[in-house]
Amino acid sequence: MAVPGIDTLLLRIFLAFGIGALIGLEREQSESGGIFAGSRTFPLFALVGALVQAFFPAMLPVALAALAVPLTVAYAGKVLMRGDIGLTTLTAALLTVLLGALAVHSERGAVFAIIVGGLVTVILSAKPTIHGLVDGIDESERRASLKFILVVFVVLPLLPDRELDSLYGLNPRFVWLMVVFVTGLGFVAYVLGRILGTERGIAVTGIIGGFVSSTATTVSMAEKTAQNATLYQICAFAVVTASIVMFPRALIEVAVVNPALLPSVALPLGAMTVVGVVAAVVLYWRTTSDETVEPEEVKNPFRLRPALLFGAVFAVVLLVSESANAWFGSSGIYATAFVSGLADVDAMTLTLSQLAAEGTVSTEVATTGIVIAAIANTFVKAALAWLLGSYRLGRLVSLVLVVVVLTGLLFLVV
Repeated sequence: MAVPGIDTLLLRIFLAFGIGALIGLEREQSESGGIFAGSRTFPLFALVGALVQAFFPAMLPVALAALAVPLTVAYAGKVLMRGDIGLTTLTAALLTVLLGALAVHSERGAVFAIIVGGLVTVILSAKPTIHGLVDGIDESERRASLKFILVVFVVLPLLPDRELDSLYGLNPRFVWLMVVFVTGLGFVAYVLGRILGTERGIAVTGIIGGFVSSTATTVSMAEKTAQNATLYQICAFAVVTASIVMFPRALIEVAVVNPALLPSVALPLGAMTVVGVVAAVVLYWRTTSDETVEPEEVKNPFRLRPALLFGAVFAVVLLVSESANAWFGSSGIYATAFVSGLADVDAMTLTLSQLAAEGTVSTEVATTGIVIAAIANTFVKAALAWLLGSYRLGRLVSLVLVVVVLTGLLFLVV
């Protein structure tokens, strides 16, 4: 570890103090620390970690152990006086010492100390929200989530991280990682929806539904207009919103799997997103004040059966895409992208991002294939609006999504 200059060291020590003060203020304001620790004690914890790391780095474990003794005594006193057996403040205190040490460890350590310190403060201050979210999850959702998490942590380490001839060259760990990634992306949106509550409004419903399942959102809104045709404008807004969220979702997937492909894909998908957002805003302005629709309850995506189904679809799409490219070249990729996109955009986006990263297909072919898959899935949304919803919903959604599709095709050609 390089030894920082005195000016840099002082700056990082002040940084450590600030992180400790931030956490300490939160603990005191929430009255969770109480007599245990507060706005003065937490900055001192951070300073201990910073100074020991700066001048006696080998003694950091000893310093932590030495602090753990009085912290344990103080914690026991808190339990006896208040009957509060929560470990949050004790854990935050020990973590603050480590953050103080991390702040002076290196430049990268300072950046991580800021990020982690901010996350710790957010988690501590969000206690009512987190507890409300957990209380709002019913037993079936809880069991489904636990099963999924168990499978992730048990199965993932056991999967071989290499291509297997018995699986036609598939890498089992990569396939499962993509399942976890896509499901996790949907789960983030799901948690956001639960935090915002049922009164979040149709706009956020469309966005969250787009990240979890734009198809399910489209079906739900179409069925609402079949029951009440006067809701076609606000339901069209929700369908369009859920549909265009698919494009930034695909960009996130590309950025994770193959960042080098992102600049090429960002232009057509970004243009489709912008046009879709403008159209959605126009639709929202056109809705009358008395047009309201009950926000759709999004299902917890941490469910084992859909995850396994996506894994199977992704594996098949990956194999078919490689074979189609070998047999028919780029035209085979485009045909596979269109057919796959009718059912799922994520599988094709991840597949082409991986194939481009391996050099199996060119950047241009991967970009075109991803856009084709997105266009095919967009057509599905319009078809569902026609088949399951009212005539006005189908006409309005189709008009908007056709403009979005034409924009994507235009930027592909250019």
